[in-house]
Amino acid sequence: MPFATTTRTRLALTTAAALLAAGAPAAYAALGDPAPAPATTTNTTVAVEGEAYLETRLLFGTERPDGGPAVTDAQFMAFVDREVTPAFPEGLTVQDGRGQWRDASGRIERERSYELTLLYPASQARERHPRIERIRGAYARAFGQESVARLDERTTADF
Repeated sequence: MPFATTTRTRLALTTAAALLAAGAPAAYAALGDPAPAPATTTNTTVAVEGEAYLETRLLFGTERPDGGPAVTDAQFMAFVDREVTPAFPEGLTVQDGRGQWRDASGRIERERSYELTLLYPASQARERHPRIERIRGAYARAFGQESVARLDERTTADF
């Protein structure tokens, strides 16, 4: 029986993948968007514009673990002006969000949040790392947060 179950599972996955691939152009057409170019498996070289950059995203919660008032938009933007802009004067992006995470006591917390995106040349990673860590620590201290999440990705950028 395990062989039959495995075979059925593979058949189901293969069928689902084929249906998704076949339906994608129709879905894009229905939305009025051009369908993305199909992926190819040839050894073609794609010219990539831009230079090597790092993208760091920081996720800031607004609910206070001690039950105090949530961080307001004005408080967060004042924090950005005071702590982030001096460390990254070249620019940044702030987006509003909604998130959830499991706190230190094991409860799922849902809260309004902010996502801060920083782009900087990969060659400056060593210099920028301590600045980012200072921002994370300053926010945690100022607003009584358990943590500020950090995500780093290599990318290319052209301005």
